[in-house]
Amino acid sequence: MAETFLRRRGPELFGAATLIASALVFEALIRGGVVNRYIIPPPSDILLAFERVIVEENILTRCRDTAFEMIIAGGASVLVGVPIGVLLYRSALWRRAMEDWIGALAAAPIVLAFPLFLVLFGRSPKTIIVMGFVHGLAPIILKTVEGLASTRTVLINVGRSLKMTQSQMFWKILLPSAMPIIFTGIRLSWTFVLITIVGIEYLINLGGVGQLINELAERYDLPGTYAGICFVILVSVLFFLALERVESWLQPGR
Repeated sequence: MAETFLRRRGPELFGAATLIASALVFEALIRGGVVNRYIIPPPSDILLAFERVIVEENILTRCRDTAFEMIIAGGASVLVGVPIGVLLYRSALWRRAMEDWIGALAAAPIVLAFPLFLVLFGRSPKTIIVMGFVHGLAPIILKTVEGLASTRTVLINVGRSLKMTQSQMFWKILLPSAMPIIFTGIRLSWTFVLITIVGIEYLINLGGVGQLINELAERYDLPGTYAGICFVILVSVLFFLALERVESWLQPGR
C-alpha cells in the first residue's frame, strides 16, 4: 500500500520537498546577508504578502482575466495550428517551403512587436489575445507535422491492407499515433502563450496579473511582486494539470 502510494505520489512529494528546501536555503542566505534582500526578498516575506495581494490587490480576479485570455489564445492556437500541421504533412512541397519559416516564428521575439499590434487592435485585451495566439502557433504546427510523420510504417501498411480510406487512415491510425507528440506541442505552445500574455500585460499595463506585477514593481513592493509571480506559476500549473487530464481522457490506455 505504502509502496503504491509512493510510486504514484512520489514525484509530487519530492517536488514539494525540493521547493520547501530551496525556500529554506534562500531564507538562510538572505537573512545571513549573502544575498541582497533588496533584490530578492526572504521567502517568508513573500509568503506573508500572499494575503495582502489577495485581499488588497484583488489578484484572484486578475488571475481570472489572465486565465481567460490564455484559454482564448491557447484554444485558438490549437484549433488553427493542428489543421495547418496536417496540411503541411500532406503536402511535401509546402512543408519544405514553410517549415523553416515556422521554426523562425517560434524563435522570434514577438513580444517586441507589441507597438504594431497596438496600432492594429488598440490598447485592449484583443491585442494580448492575438499576440498570445500568434506566439503559440508555431510549436503546435511543427509538433503536429513531426507526430504525423513519425507514425510507424507498419501501422500505415496495416491500414492500407485493410483498404482504409484517407479519412479512416487519418482518424484511426495517424492522429492517435501522433497524439503524444501533438500534446507536447500544445504544452510548448501554452508556455509561449502564457509568457506572451503576462509580458504584454506588463508592458502595456493592461489587465491581468502582468499589470499587477507592473504596479507592484513600480511601488518597489518586492514581496508583493514575487507573490504575483508565484500566482503566474500557479495559473500555469493549473493549466498543465487540466491538459494532462484531457490527454489522459483522449488516450485512456496511455
